[in-house]
Amino acid sequence: MEAKELTRGAGILMAITSLPSSYGIGTLGDAAFRFVDLLVDLKQRYWQVLPIGPTSYGDSPYQSLSSFAGNPYLIDLDRLMREGLLTQGEIRGFNWGSDERDIDYANLFENRFQVLKLAFERFDTEQTAFRRFVERNSFWIEDYAQFMTIKTELGNREWTTWPDELKMHDEKAVTSYCEKFEGQTDFWKFTQYKFYEQWDELRQYANARGVQLIGDIPLYAALDSADVWACRERFQVEADGTLKNVAGSPPDSFAEEGQVWGNPLYNWDYMEKHGFEWWKNRMRANAGLYDVIRIDHFLGIVKYYSIPAKHDGANSGKWNKGPGKKLIDAVETELGSCKVIAENIGTPIPGAKKLLGRVGWPGIKILMFAFDGDTANEHLPHNYTETNQVVYAGTHDNETIVGHFRDKTEYELAYLYEYMNINSKEEIPDAFIRLAYSSIADVVIVQMQDILRLGNEARMNQPSTVGHNWKWRLGTDTLSEERRAWIRTLATVYRR
Repeated sequence: MEAKELTRGAGILMAITSLPSSYGIGTLGDAAFRFVDLLVDLKQRYWQVLPIGPTSYGDSPYQSLSSFAGNPYLIDLDRLMREGLLTQGEIRGFNWGSDERDIDYANLFENRFQVLKLAFERFDTEQTAFRRFVERNSFWIEDYAQFMTIKTELGNREWTTWPDELKMHDEKAVTSYCEKFEGQTDFWKFTQYKFYEQWDELRQYANARGVQLIGDIPLYAALDSADVWACRERFQVEADGTLKNVAGSPPDSFAEEGQVWGNPLYNWDYMEKHGFEWWKNRMRANAGLYDVIRIDHFLGIVKYYSIPAKHDGANSGKWNKGPGKKLIDAVETELGSCKVIAENIGTPIPGAKKLLGRVGWPGIKILMFAFDGDTANEHLPHNYTETNQVVYAGTHDNETIVGHFRDKTEYELAYLYEYMNINSKEEIPDAFIRLAYSSIADVVIVQMQDILRLGNEARMNQPSTVGHNWKWRLGTDTLSEERRAWIRTLATVYRR
């Protein structure tokens, strides 16, 4: 069996969407390759991205229309132009927004698919490479293409509001409906072909330069997804799409009142009876995309929090036993050389730590949670007991380092100052990064926003809120040579 420990090193957390581009959102284009070059220059071994699936309401990558598909927004338009599928005039003919630091998702929704359809009209769907791709991914791409075709034709309504024969996934009715829009289903397959083609090139480039890609996958699927629509028996969902209970978490360090995510819970009995086939397919597909898979909310595999669909908040939920090691044993057969990080932050779950120790997957620590005044806090580096873990300065769900400490009083910061041997708030961001690098944890990950010492205007996500998240972009911010040299030095000094 492959070793599960990660190579000691450092990395940067930044979403593909946050890359600079002229077309409203970061893509798999030249800027992504330049970012790999930056990582190499900074002596980084890892690039962690957020989930890359197609987004829906709220634009959250953790609420995707498919657990297997890539986000068409990330397809590089310049690459399509070089292939002769688009002209510069066609691309420039659309308004992609004027704010290089922000993503206008409404604008993208209106324009991006129009441009991609222009490219599709010039694409030969009979070419062998395309047909082989479709055949190789038939276990998910047919459902996805049908789902998106129907959804688009019905004004992007959730599948739970579709006409009964389509909502109930009557195979004959679905096939008949989609045959009327055959070009549509091929279009959605085309977007996936181009996404995967461009992703593969980026990954090969990164790997050749010594950079490994860490992919973040949500534990749960979204209700309005091809996964749930096509086989709701795998989920705790009634035939008509009605939910009795939904996923979430009780109050914890991320959210004082807990979180209600609203995702359908898994029907673990059904999953186990069918050999965890869906999960095995999912992990195999992601192992083909990433060098390391970070499973979000790993604790839900051990024990999951169930909240009534008609709830009075997260506190109305209760705990249920998850599949535990049976699921892990099943998916490990599909991982190959791909490694796994278990995001094990949240309410302590009995047995979770023991399970991680048995399977050998590294868990995580977050320095942002370390300074509550308790010297025994598990996130403080002097309390780390093993190297097989990943330490984050902060994650996409946290404030930035600058933002988090901006309004703290000197009294509140006294312990932090003493611990890091510093004297002012201005010193905190760099002291945080140095502390993470100096820890015994095999891997350290720092957000790009924190490398740049940005405030909460650059925060990626505020849990349990909608409307202003997932929008930050790198713009034209650059690292000075002095800053680059400092990061290189840290990587060298602490054997990263």
